[in-house]
Amino acid sequence: MGEAAVSGPVSSPPERAAERDGAWRRGLRTLFAPLVGALVGLGIGAVLIWLAGANPLEAYRAMLDGALGGRRQIVETLLKIGPLLIMGLGLTVAFRCQVWNIGGEGQYFMGALGAVLVGLWLQETASAWVVIPLMLAAGLLGGALWAGVAAWLKLRFGISEIISTIMLNFIAEYFVLFLARQPLKDPESFLPQSMQLVGPARMPTIYNRVHIGVLIALLLVPLVYVLLWRTPLGFKIRAIGSSRTVANYAGMNVVFGVAFALMFSGALAGLTGAIEVSALHSRLKDGISGGYGFTGILVALLGRLHPVGVLLAAIFFGILTVGVQSMHSIYGLPIALAQVLQGVIVLCVLVADVLARRWWRDA
Repeated sequence: MGEAAVSGPVSSPPERAAERDGAWRRGLRTLFAPLVGALVGLGIGAVLIWLAGANPLEAYRAMLDGALGGRRQIVETLLKIGPLLIMGLGLTVAFRCQVWNIGGEGQYFMGALGAVLVGLWLQETASAWVVIPLMLAAGLLGGALWAGVAAWLKLRFGISEIISTIMLNFIAEYFVLFLARQPLKDPESFLPQSMQLVGPARMPTIYNRVHIGVLIALLLVPLVYVLLWRTPLGFKIRAIGSSRTVANYAGMNVVFGVAFALMFSGALAGLTGAIEVSALHSRLKDGISGGYGFTGILVALLGRLHPVGVLLAAIFFGILTVGVQSMHSIYGLPIALAQVLQGVIVLCVLVADVLARRWWRDA
Protein backbone atom coordinates (compact mmCIF):
# COMPACT_ATOMS: atom_id res chain seq x y z
CA MET A 1 0.00 0.00 0.00
CA GLY A 2 2.79 2.37 0.94
CA GLU A 3 4.71 1.53 -2.21
CA ALA A 4 1.61 2.09 -4.34
CA ALA A 5 1.07 5.47 -2.74
CA VAL A 6 4.45 6.76 -3.72
CA SER A 7 4.30 5.44 -7.27
CA GLY A 8 3.84 8.15 -9.93
CA PRO A 9 5.53 10.04 -12.70
CA VAL A 10 8.87 10.25 -10.90
CA SER A 11 11.94 9.85 -13.06
CA SER A 12 14.28 7.03 -12.15
CA PRO A 13 17.99 7.74 -11.66
CA PRO A 14 18.89 6.37 -15.13
CA GLU A 15 16.21 8.58 -16.71
CA ARG A 16 17.46 11.66 -14.87
CA ALA A 17 21.00 10.85 -15.94
CA ALA A 18 19.82 10.53 -19.55
CA GLU A 19 18.06 13.90 -19.30
CA ARG A 20 21.20 15.54 -17.93
CA ASP A 21 23.27 13.90 -20.65
CA GLY A 22 20.86 15.14 -23.32
CA ALA A 23 20.94 18.69 -21.96
CA TRP A 24 24.75 18.56 -21.83
CA ARG A 25 24.89 17.36 -25.43
CA ARG A 26 22.53 20.11 -26.62
CA GLY A 27 24.52 22.76 -24.80
CA LEU A 28 27.81 21.48 -26.18
CA ARG A 29 26.38 21.38 -29.69
CA THR A 30 25.11 24.95 -29.30
CA LEU A 31 28.65 26.11 -28.55
CA PHE A 32 30.49 23.66 -30.77
CA ALA A 33 28.72 24.16 -34.11
CA PRO A 34 29.02 27.97 -34.39
CA LEU A 35 32.64 27.93 -33.20
CA VAL A 36 33.78 25.23 -35.60
CA GLY A 37 31.72 26.69 -38.45
CA ALA A 38 33.17 30.17 -37.89
CA LEU A 39 36.72 28.79 -37.78
CA VAL A 40 36.18 26.86 -41.01
CA GLY A 41 34.67 29.97 -42.61
CA LEU A 42 37.66 32.06 -41.55
CA GLY A 43 39.93 29.35 -42.96
CA ILE A 44 38.15 29.54 -46.32
CA GLY A 45 38.41 33.32 -46.10
CA ALA A 46 42.15 32.97 -45.52
CA VAL A 47 42.42 31.00 -48.76
CA LEU A 48 40.52 33.72 -50.62
CA ILE A 49 42.79 36.40 -49.15
CA TRP A 50 45.85 34.39 -50.17
CA LEU A 51 44.48 34.02 -53.70
CA ALA A 52 44.02 37.80 -53.77
CA GLY A 53 47.76 38.17 -53.14
CA ALA A 54 47.86 39.06 -49.43
CA ASN A 55 49.13 37.32 -46.30
CA PRO A 56 46.00 35.99 -44.52
CA LEU A 57 47.40 36.37 -41.00
CA GLU A 58 48.55 39.93 -41.64
CA ALA A 59 45.24 40.75 -43.32
CA TYR A 60 43.22 39.43 -40.37
CA ARG A 61 45.42 41.35 -37.96
CA ALA A 62 44.83 44.51 -40.00
CA MET A 63 41.10 43.79 -39.82
CA LEU A 64 41.18 43.55 -36.02
CA ASP A 65 43.30 46.69 -35.73
CA GLY A 66 40.93 48.52 -38.05
CA ALA A 67 37.92 47.54 -35.93
CA LEU A 68 39.33 47.51 -32.39
CA GLY A 69 42.74 49.18 -32.56
CA GLY A 70 41.78 52.50 -30.96
CA ARG A 71 38.96 54.67 -29.70
CA ARG A 72 37.95 55.88 -33.14
CA GLN A 73 37.91 52.34 -34.51
CA ILE A 74 35.86 51.03 -31.58
CA VAL A 75 33.35 53.86 -32.01
CA GLU A 76 32.90 53.00 -35.69
CA THR A 77 32.45 49.33 -34.81
CA LEU A 78 29.81 50.14 -32.19
CA LEU A 79 27.94 52.24 -34.73
CA LYS A 80 27.73 49.17 -36.97
CA ILE A 81 26.85 46.75 -34.18
CA GLY A 82 23.79 48.74 -33.07
CA PRO A 83 21.66 48.50 -36.24
CA LEU A 84 22.79 44.94 -36.94
CA LEU A 85 21.73 43.92 -33.44
CA ILE A 86 18.28 45.52 -33.61
CA MET A 87 17.60 44.09 -37.05
CA GLY A 88 18.82 40.63 -36.04
CA LEU A 89 16.68 40.58 -32.89
CA GLY A 90 13.54 41.44 -34.83
CA LEU A 91 14.20 38.77 -37.42
CA THR A 92 14.90 36.26 -34.65
CA VAL A 93 11.30 36.59 -33.45
CA ALA A 94 9.96 36.15 -36.99
CA PHE A 95 12.18 33.19 -37.82
CA ARG A 96 11.33 31.49 -34.49
CA CYS A 97 7.73 31.53 -35.73
CA GLN A 98 8.83 30.14 -39.11
CA VAL A 99 7.86 33.44 -40.73
CA TRP A 100 10.52 34.37 -43.27
CA ASN A 101 10.70 38.14 -43.32
CA ILE A 102 13.08 39.16 -46.12
CA GLY A 103 11.71 42.70 -46.12
CA GLY A 104 13.90 44.34 -43.51
CA GLU A 105 15.20 46.83 -46.07
CA GLY A 106 11.75 48.09 -46.98
CA GLN A 107 10.66 48.24 -43.35
CA TYR A 108 13.86 50.13 -42.55
CA PHE A 109 13.02 52.73 -45.20
CA MET A 110 9.45 53.14 -43.97
CA GLY A 111 10.68 53.56 -40.41
CA ALA A 112 13.17 56.18 -41.56
CA LEU A 113 10.39 57.96 -43.46
CA GLY A 114 8.13 58.04 -40.42
CA ALA A 115 10.93 59.41 -38.25
CA VAL A 116 11.84 62.13 -40.77
CA LEU A 117 8.23 63.25 -41.15
CA VAL A 118 7.81 63.59 -37.39
CA GLY A 119 11.21 65.22 -37.00
CA LEU A 120 10.62 67.83 -39.69
CA TRP A 121 7.21 68.58 -38.24
CA LEU A 122 8.29 69.06 -34.61
CA GLN A 123 11.97 70.03 -34.61
CA GLU A 124 11.24 73.77 -34.65
CA THR A 125 8.62 73.73 -31.89
CA ALA A 126 9.40 70.93 -29.41
CA SER A 127 12.33 69.72 -27.31
CA ALA A 128 14.37 66.59 -27.90
CA TRP A 129 12.58 64.90 -24.98
CA VAL A 130 9.41 65.06 -27.08
CA VAL A 131 10.75 64.80 -30.62
CA ILE A 132 13.08 61.79 -30.26
CA PRO A 133 10.54 59.43 -28.59
CA LEU A 134 7.90 60.38 -31.16
CA MET A 135 10.37 59.80 -33.99
CA LEU A 136 11.24 56.36 -32.61
CA ALA A 137 7.54 55.56 -32.21
CA ALA A 138 6.93 56.64 -35.81
CA GLY A 139 9.76 54.38 -36.92
CA LEU A 140 8.31 51.42 -35.04
CA LEU A 141 4.87 52.09 -36.48
CA GLY A 142 6.10 52.59 -40.03
CA GLY A 143 8.05 49.34 -40.06
CA ALA A 144 5.25 47.38 -38.38
CA LEU A 145 2.58 48.62 -40.79
CA TRP A 146 4.74 47.87 -43.81
CA ALA A 147 5.34 44.34 -42.52
CA GLY A 148 1.61 44.17 -41.81
CA VAL A 149 0.96 44.44 -45.54
CA ALA A 150 2.93 41.23 -46.07
CA ALA A 151 1.16 39.60 -43.11
CA TRP A 152 -2.25 40.48 -44.59
CA LEU A 153 -1.28 39.14 -48.01
CA LYS A 154 -0.09 35.90 -46.42
CA LEU A 155 -3.04 35.33 -44.12
CA ARG A 156 -5.75 36.57 -46.48
CA PHE A 157 -4.57 35.26 -49.84
CA GLY A 158 -1.87 32.74 -48.93
CA ILE A 159 0.88 34.73 -50.67
CA SER A 160 4.34 33.71 -49.49
CA GLU A 161 5.87 36.30 -47.20
CA ILE A 162 9.22 35.66 -48.87
CA ILE A 163 7.93 36.94 -52.21
CA SER A 164 5.80 39.76 -50.81
CA THR A 165 8.47 41.17 -48.49
CA ILE A 166 11.07 41.14 -51.27
CA MET A 167 8.70 43.04 -53.58
CA LEU A 168 7.79 45.46 -50.81
CA ASN A 169 11.49 46.23 -50.38
CA PHE A 170 11.63 47.82 -53.82
CA ILE A 171 8.34 49.66 -53.40
CA ALA A 172 9.38 51.18 -50.08
CA GLU A 173 12.87 52.17 -51.20
CA TYR A 174 11.78 53.91 -54.40
CA PHE A 175 8.77 55.51 -52.73
CA VAL A 176 10.98 57.03 -50.04
CA LEU A 177 13.56 58.18 -52.59
CA PHE A 178 10.77 59.75 -54.67
CA LEU A 179 9.64 61.73 -51.64
CA ALA A 180 13.22 62.80 -50.99
CA ARG A 181 13.52 64.07 -54.57
CA GLN A 182 10.12 65.76 -54.83
CA PRO A 183 7.82 66.86 -51.97
CA LEU A 184 10.42 66.59 -49.19
CA LYS A 185 13.40 67.80 -51.22
CA ASP A 186 15.69 70.34 -49.60
CA PRO A 187 15.20 73.52 -51.67
CA GLU A 188 18.69 74.71 -50.76
CA SER A 189 20.44 71.59 -52.01
CA PHE A 190 21.23 70.50 -55.56
CA LEU A 191 21.39 66.87 -54.41
CA PRO A 192 18.35 64.55 -54.44
CA GLN A 193 17.77 64.52 -50.68
CA SER A 194 15.16 65.61 -48.18
CA MET A 195 15.26 68.55 -45.85
CA GLN A 196 17.63 68.08 -42.92
CA LEU A 197 16.87 67.07 -39.37
CA VAL A 198 18.41 69.52 -36.92
CA GLY A 199 18.64 70.22 -33.20
CA PRO A 200 15.97 68.33 -31.23
CA ALA A 201 15.49 65.80 -34.04
CA ARG A 202 19.10 64.55 -33.84
CA MET A 203 19.82 61.53 -31.68
CA PRO A 204 21.71 62.43 -28.46
CA THR A 205 25.19 60.96 -28.09
CA ILE A 206 26.69 59.10 -25.14
CA TYR A 207 30.38 59.31 -26.01
CA ASN A 208 31.99 60.76 -29.10
CA ARG A 209 29.69 59.63 -31.96
CA VAL A 210 28.19 56.73 -30.01
CA HIS A 211 24.50 57.61 -29.67
CA ILE A 212 21.70 56.30 -27.47
CA GLY A 213 20.55 54.06 -30.29
CA VAL A 214 23.41 51.71 -29.42
CA LEU A 215 22.14 51.59 -25.83
CA ILE A 216 18.61 50.89 -27.08
CA ALA A 217 19.98 47.98 -29.11
CA LEU A 218 21.67 46.48 -26.04
CA LEU A 219 18.53 46.90 -23.93
CA LEU A 220 16.51 45.01 -26.53
CA VAL A 221 18.58 41.84 -25.99
CA PRO A 222 17.08 40.95 -22.57
CA LEU A 223 13.66 42.25 -23.65
CA VAL A 224 13.51 39.92 -26.65
CA TYR A 225 14.78 37.04 -24.52
CA VAL A 226 12.01 37.64 -21.97
CA LEU A 227 9.45 37.89 -24.77
CA LEU A 228 10.43 34.59 -26.35
CA TRP A 229 11.19 32.46 -23.27
CA ARG A 230 9.39 34.01 -20.33
CA THR A 231 5.96 35.00 -21.66
CA PRO A 232 2.94 33.01 -22.90
CA LEU A 233 3.10 34.90 -26.18
CA GLY A 234 6.70 33.85 -26.72
CA PHE A 235 5.80 30.23 -26.01
CA LYS A 236 3.03 30.44 -28.60
CA ILE A 237 5.41 31.97 -31.16
CA ARG A 238 7.89 29.13 -30.68
CA ALA A 239 5.13 26.53 -30.68
CA ILE A 240 3.71 27.88 -33.94
CA GLY A 241 7.20 27.77 -35.40
CA SER A 242 7.61 24.14 -34.35
CA SER A 243 4.28 23.01 -35.82
CA ARG A 244 1.39 25.22 -36.84
CA THR A 245 -0.89 22.21 -37.06
CA VAL A 246 -0.20 21.14 -33.47
CA ALA A 247 -0.44 24.74 -32.26
CA ASN A 248 -3.81 25.08 -33.97
CA TYR A 249 -5.10 21.87 -32.38
CA ALA A 250 -3.87 23.16 -29.01
CA GLY A 251 -6.17 26.15 -29.38
CA MET A 252 -3.49 28.73 -30.13
CA ASN A 253 -4.35 31.68 -32.36
CA VAL A 254 -1.99 30.90 -35.22
CA VAL A 255 -3.16 33.85 -37.32
CA PHE A 256 -2.37 36.31 -34.53
CA GLY A 257 0.99 34.65 -33.82
CA VAL A 258 2.12 34.85 -37.44
CA ALA A 259 0.93 38.45 -37.82
CA PHE A 260 2.56 39.50 -34.55
CA ALA A 261 5.91 37.87 -35.38
CA LEU A 262 6.05 39.49 -38.81
CA MET A 263 4.94 42.92 -37.60
CA PHE A 264 7.25 42.81 -34.56
CA SER A 265 10.25 42.13 -36.78
CA GLY A 266 9.08 44.93 -39.08
CA ALA A 267 8.75 47.28 -36.12
CA LEU A 268 12.36 46.69 -35.07
CA ALA A 269 13.52 47.14 -38.66
CA GLY A 270 11.64 50.44 -38.74
CA LEU A 271 13.20 51.39 -35.41
CA THR A 272 16.61 50.74 -36.95
CA GLY A 273 15.79 53.12 -39.79
CA ALA A 274 14.53 55.80 -37.40
CA ILE A 275 17.67 55.61 -35.26
CA GLU A 276 20.05 55.66 -38.22
CA VAL A 277 18.40 58.60 -39.96
CA SER A 278 18.26 60.61 -36.74
CA ALA A 279 21.76 59.75 -35.50
CA LEU A 280 23.86 59.59 -38.66
CA HIS A 281 22.23 60.58 -41.94
CA SER A 282 19.95 63.43 -40.76
CA ARG A 283 17.87 63.22 -43.95
CA LEU A 284 16.41 60.86 -46.55
CA LYS A 285 18.77 60.16 -49.45
CA ASP A 286 20.41 57.38 -51.41
CA GLY A 287 22.51 54.93 -49.43
CA ILE A 288 20.96 55.30 -45.98
CA SER A 289 20.15 51.63 -45.46
CA GLY A 290 23.63 50.12 -45.50
CA GLY A 291 22.12 46.75 -46.39
CA TYR A 292 21.16 46.11 -42.76
CA GLY A 293 17.92 44.39 -43.76
CA PHE A 294 19.82 41.63 -45.54
CA THR A 295 22.83 41.46 -43.23
CA GLY A 296 20.42 41.19 -40.30
CA ILE A 297 19.26 37.86 -41.72
CA LEU A 298 22.82 36.54 -41.51
CA VAL A 299 23.16 37.92 -37.98
CA ALA A 300 19.99 36.14 -36.85
CA LEU A 301 21.04 32.84 -38.44
CA LEU A 302 24.61 33.01 -37.14
CA GLY A 303 23.21 33.82 -33.69
CA ARG A 304 21.14 30.62 -33.80
CA LEU A 305 17.93 32.64 -33.32
CA HIS A 306 18.81 33.39 -29.70
CA PRO A 307 19.18 36.97 -28.41
CA VAL A 308 22.57 36.35 -26.80
CA GLY A 309 23.81 34.60 -29.91
CA VAL A 310 22.49 37.47 -32.03
CA LEU A 311 24.45 39.92 -29.86
CA LEU A 312 27.66 37.94 -30.42
CA ALA A 313 26.93 37.65 -34.14
CA ALA A 314 26.29 41.40 -34.41
CA ILE A 315 29.63 42.08 -32.71
CA PHE A 316 31.35 39.70 -35.10
CA PHE A 317 29.73 41.24 -38.18
CA GLY A 318 30.43 44.75 -36.90
CA ILE A 319 34.12 43.93 -36.53
CA LEU A 320 34.17 42.30 -39.95
CA THR A 321 32.36 45.19 -41.68
CA VAL A 322 34.59 47.90 -40.22
CA GLY A 323 37.82 45.91 -40.23
CA VAL A 324 37.65 44.95 -43.89
CA GLN A 325 38.07 48.62 -44.76
CA SER A 326 41.55 48.46 -43.23
CA MET A 327 42.26 45.32 -45.23
CA HIS A 328 41.21 47.26 -48.31
CA SER A 329 43.34 50.33 -47.59
CA ILE A 330 46.47 48.40 -46.57
CA TYR A 331 46.42 45.41 -48.91
CA GLY A 332 44.08 46.58 -51.65
CA LEU A 333 41.60 43.79 -50.97
CA PRO A 334 38.10 44.49 -52.31
CA ILE A 335 35.41 45.72 -49.90
CA ALA A 336 33.11 43.04 -51.33
CA LEU A 337 35.34 40.49 -49.60
CA ALA A 338 33.49 41.29 -46.37
CA GLN A 339 30.21 40.17 -47.91
CA VAL A 340 31.85 37.01 -49.22
CA LEU A 341 33.28 36.24 -45.77
CA GLN A 342 29.91 36.87 -44.13
CA GLY A 343 28.13 34.47 -46.45
CA VAL A 344 30.82 31.80 -46.22
CA ILE A 345 30.92 31.92 -42.41
CA VAL A 346 27.13 31.70 -42.03
CA LEU A 347 26.99 28.83 -44.51
CA CYS A 348 29.74 26.98 -42.64
CA VAL A 349 27.95 27.50 -39.31
CA LEU A 350 24.69 26.13 -40.71
CA VAL A 351 26.45 23.10 -42.20
CA ALA A 352 28.33 22.52 -38.93
CA ASP A 353 25.03 22.63 -37.03
CA VAL A 354 23.46 19.99 -39.30
CA LEU A 355 26.52 17.74 -39.03
CA ALA A 356 26.64 18.19 -35.24
CA ARG A 357 22.97 17.20 -34.94
CA ARG A 358 23.60 14.02 -36.93
CA TRP A 359 26.79 13.17 -35.07
CA TRP A 360 25.28 13.59 -31.60
CA ARG A 361 22.12 11.77 -32.63
CA ASP A 362 24.09 8.78 -33.84
CA ALA A 363 26.54 8.87 -30.91
